[in-house]
Amino acid sequence: MIQIIAGEKGNGKTKCLLDKVNSEIKSVHGNIVYLDKNSKHMYELNNKVRLIDASEFMIDNADNFIGFICGVISQDHDLEQMYLDSFLKVAKLEGADISATLNKLEAIGEKYHVTFVLSISMDSAKLPEDMKSKVIN
Repeated sequence: MIQIIAGEKGNGKTKCLLDKVNSEIKSVHGNIVYLDKNSKHMYELNNKVRLIDASEFMIDNADNFIGFICGVISQDHDLEQMYLDSFLKVAKLEGADISATLNKLEAIGEKYHVTFVLSISMDSAKLPEDMKSKVIN
């Protein structure tokens, strides 16, 4: 499953994402991962949330990104939720069509029972039509 927090830069998406992950940690039974472009928000996360700084890995394009996500899932069989801040930047999708990558993430989430919560720096009206219903903000 995919949930999307969309809006232009400086719109409070990261704060919303951090609040959501920190409140969800109380009710989930599995693990939670927070993926970001750096480790800046490390001290704002509950200590039970695993932070991954994606800049430390060689993610050069959207296919590398999907492979990386699959690698994280393969190493954590109890992964229940994954929060992705700066999704377009981390997935190397800035200025690109995001439809195929979102569809792949949705398929991965369904197969492995992982919920992805994405922070996307884009007006929700510009999202692919089939993803607009997944906006939660």
